[in-house]
Amino acid sequence: MNRFGFQSLYRSLSRHKLYAALNIGGLAVGIAVFLILSLFVRFETSFEKWLPHADELYLVQSEWTVPDSPVQGAYPYTMSGLLEQMREDFPGLLGTRIRGGERGGSVIQGGVATMEDVAQVDSSFFQLFNLPMLSGEGKALADPSVTLISRSTARKYFGDANPLGRTMTIAFDEPKLYRVAGVFEDLPANTDLKASILINMPATPPPGAADYWFHWGSTSLRTYLRFPDAEAARAFEKRMPEFVNRRGAAYLGEKPSEIMAISLLPLTRAHLQPAGQESASRKLTVAALGIVGLLTLLIAIVNYVNLATARAGLRAREVAMRKVLGADRGALIRQFLGEAVLTVAVAAFLGLILAELGLPLVNAAGGLSLTLPYAIVVPGLLLLALIVGVAAGFYPALMLSRFPAASVLASARSPGGGRAGTRARELLVVLQFGLAIAFIIGTMVLSAQTRHVRTSDLGFRRDGLLVVQSLADSGVTEAQARQIVTALRALPGVKAVGVSDTAAGGGGNNNTDSVAIPGRPGSGPSLRRLTIGPGFFEAYAPRLVAGRLFDDAYGADNNSGWRDGLPRNIVINRKAVSTLGFASPEEAIGKTVGGKQPRTIVGVIDELRFFTPRLPDDPTYYVYYRDSPGESFATIRYSGDAQAMEQAVGDLWRRMAPQVPLNARTADSLFNEFYQADDRATRLFAIGSGLAVLIGCVGLWGLASFNTQRRVKEIGIRKTLGASSTDVAKLLVGQFLRPVLIANLVAWPLAFVAMRAWLAGFDDRVALSPLFFIGATLAATLIAVLTVLAQSLRASRAAPSWALRHE
Repeated sequence: MNRFGFQSLYRSLSRHKLYAALNIGGLAVGIAVFLILSLFVRFETSFEKWLPHADELYLVQSEWTVPDSPVQGAYPYTMSGLLEQMREDFPGLLGTRIRGGERGGSVIQGGVATMEDVAQVDSSFFQLFNLPMLSGEGKALADPSVTLISRSTARKYFGDANPLGRTMTIAFDEPKLYRVAGVFEDLPANTDLKASILINMPATPPPGAADYWFHWGSTSLRTYLRFPDAEAARAFEKRMPEFVNRRGAAYLGEKPSEIMAISLLPLTRAHLQPAGQESASRKLTVAALGIVGLLTLLIAIVNYVNLATARAGLRAREVAMRKVLGADRGALIRQFLGEAVLTVAVAAFLGLILAELGLPLVNAAGGLSLTLPYAIVVPGLLLLALIVGVAAGFYPALMLSRFPAASVLASARSPGGGRAGTRARELLVVLQFGLAIAFIIGTMVLSAQTRHVRTSDLGFRRDGLLVVQSLADSGVTEAQARQIVTALRALPGVKAVGVSDTAAGGGGNNNTDSVAIPGRPGSGPSLRRLTIGPGFFEAYAPRLVAGRLFDDAYGADNNSGWRDGLPRNIVINRKAVSTLGFASPEEAIGKTVGGKQPRTIVGVIDELRFFTPRLPDDPTYYVYYRDSPGESFATIRYSGDAQAMEQAVGDLWRRMAPQVPLNARTADSLFNEFYQADDRATRLFAIGSGLAVLIGCVGLWGLASFNTQRRVKEIGIRKTLGASSTDVAKLLVGQFLRPVLIANLVAWPLAFVAMRAWLAGFDDRVALSPLFFIGATLAATLIAVLTVLAQSLRASRAAPSWALRHE
């Protein structure tokens, strides 16, 4: 673009400052939204790609296909001893395991434990995960007495002193003294590997783990393998059914591969692609926000094209004069394309500024820590300016350059594209507002669903509930656990303390059992099994549908020490009633199921929803241990101030079990973790949608201003012929509303398909009500009316004499 082109652009923008502000401002906002959401997508899709040879690493998954089982699909965990058996059958296999990780252990100083991200790994860990070492070497992990720690951990426990050779007491399965042999760089934010302290995986199963270490069907740690290429990984995966049948027959019966499979997932895809509702939600959220960014940019581009084509007529005489002076069509096209690219470049620069200013707000709203990598963003913006400038300026350039000089100079008014130009601009408004209305519908549905899961009935009251997960820590003996529970019950304000192997917020054991049904062949449907102790039903107070709850007065209720094979009593939830083949809860009472493990149903309760709202309610049965099950959580039902209760529990814990860090959280905070991802997606979606609607309104306002200005004489004639100001205003507003209303034909199907797919990830979800669609249409219509009403009223009130001599 030559000097004349810059001068031409400057004169065009300076003469029409409002047009310039609308055009450049709309583009800048669209580019800013696109930038921020692109950063989010880039972050979510970059997990583990920072690792050397990341494309050669695979996560081993356990895939379950047990009919009628709550446990279905692929899980990113395996049996503890799986890698050892794989190495026996496939010599030379390169793999490692990670046990623990986030809040997986503790460091003990002065008799007081502090929870840390401790992970047990094999000595081969650095052959797969080559973490950057600041000092020492990864191969030191071959020594079971050493530990490797992160930079932050070294600073936390040793300050500025050299940590090498220093000792730390680390509690994982049990407290043990370790010597620091190396320091690695802190792991980046884009990783699911949560570890700040690495210790050696024992050669033999640790205390308390022998029962499940080689137990096929258990899942206790993550196993990773490395292959030179994808073909080698696929070849290994094809050998897994035979391996599962050979190794798992003793635990899974005949043909184990028909109910369980071993699959490999590329590590770089593991963040977004492991099976299950949570990861599906994460993947859908990333895709949705990426689409929002792209569509917002598209709306901004459409806005630019619309305003540029509408204002093109104002430069018709300039084009005609340049043609008279010898400019050919190619030169004019190059000039206007150059102007468009330069305009987009200015908008991109402003968009970069807006993105930088808006990132702190977006990070706060979304719980993120995104930053702008200028080395990538700036070249990308230059490319974006070129592509968007050419794409957005191509049609206006063609339209401007084709104006015939003679007819333009002879005309009393500048051409505006005629009926075809008007239709094209209306079509662009339809596209803009179609996307904007779809965004409004999506925001309303997301907000309604996230509000619904926060307020839905879980089967128990969340407030006044404190879950002490550290009671299940292996560092707490059974005798000590009983003493702690007794002391907790004596605290002021405590109404009940229940123990169980699973509690509100998930975690703990994830056990299922096949329950045989009399008269029906096969092992029966699979039910989730929750093991509970005294006080559990008092703490959660579930609704009793039929029968009774456990009572120490009934000997058959207690499973502690039960060995004689007689029926033991169980309580089931409402979902299990139909699963076990009973017509009603009342019919189930007193019935015995279970085949060789007879269980008599004594009570039916409503579902207790302990897990993420994305998981369906499972058929569940409860077994009772009077002496409390081992490795249990404690759930405290209390009244009064939550902080005071947490402080009282903390003081008691530090007095009775200082060697184990306290992990006690309210049920509200535990469930908030389930809602965080969807809340974040809703906030980011709402921000992007709001700005997309704003850009659409800017374009509509600019178009209304231009069209109203062009129709001044028509308005004067109408008023001279008797039309009132109200008639004129209705005419103008109605003509602008037409494309907005037609936009619903685009918005409704698009929003329906997208929101139905998103809601499918929830077992308990709101209905996709027509009210969302009608409400969004009314909101868009109101916004459009308010956008053009002021200009329409001003034009309609103009005196006919002024309007007729306006041109």
